[in-house]
Amino acid sequence: MKLEGINAVITGANQGLGLEMAEAFVREGATVFICARDSVKLAEAAERLGKIRGQQFVKTRCLDVSSDVEVAAFTAEAIKTLGRIHVLVNNAGVYGPKGPTEEVDADLWRKAVEINLMGVFYVCRHFIPHMKASGGGKIINLSGGGATAPLPRISAYAASKAAVVRLSETLAEELREFHIDVNAIAPGALNTRMLDEVLAAGPEKVGQAFYSKALKQKESGGAPLDKGAALAVYLASSESDGITGKLVSAVWDPWPFDSERKTDISSSDIYTLRRIVPQERGKKWS
Repeated sequence: MKLEGINAVITGANQGLGLEMAEAFVREGATVFICARDSVKLAEAAERLGKIRGQQFVKTRCLDVSSDVEVAAFTAEAIKTLGRIHVLVNNAGVYGPKGPTEEVDADLWRKAVEINLMGVFYVCRHFIPHMKASGGGKIINLSGGGATAPLPRISAYAASKAAVVRLSETLAEELREFHIDVNAIAPGALNTRMLDEVLAAGPEKVGQAFYSKALKQKESGGAPLDKGAALAVYLASSESDGITGKLVSAVWDPWPFDSERKTDISSSDIYTLRRIVPQERGKKWS
């Protein structure tokens, strides 16, 4: 098993991709501490995970990642319960308000950023001292299509997910000397509750083009959840040691990477966000 003896914290793990990742981690030998806001779904998730290898490999706590105070208490409990945390998976996230940016509710926009970005920041800042003192670890942050392309009418999600990638890249450099790898995952277009939200909002909120794309995705089945979960397992395992500061696509990128590709990735700006200059498009502007 790839994660034998590993203790992992996974946020937003009571449904969808978060639960799929938790299942994959447990199957690969990890003990998981999962958290989410919905206590009923969290209990259901714990029962489902416990059937895989035993309830002793599953710990739970209700948590709102947008609360620094709650995250601090959760961190202390997780460390006390498990002894050492080897892996963090920051999965909790929301789309936030949908519609033209000038028309959406500002409080809802801010709340989406608090969950998607500040939630990642809070979890990282509280667990990083423990990981440093423990000699290393892995941090995996969930990004998405909003990080690499504009998402008109879903601006809070797009802005916060792009920020998560840059935060991941920045933390990777800060933590490199402490043997803590930090990466982001683009799991693909998933058929989860977030897709249902888009369809419920309708074309008048999300735009006809995005709504049509969502309908097509719903019909096709979308990207398989197990691809994103398998990538999370890979990035949590020793197989990916040394890969840090990257945004890896579960669907489009050729992982797991062989030694030659790992060297290329580690020594270049492959799988990073960056500015394109005119010369790279054949323009010789003075």
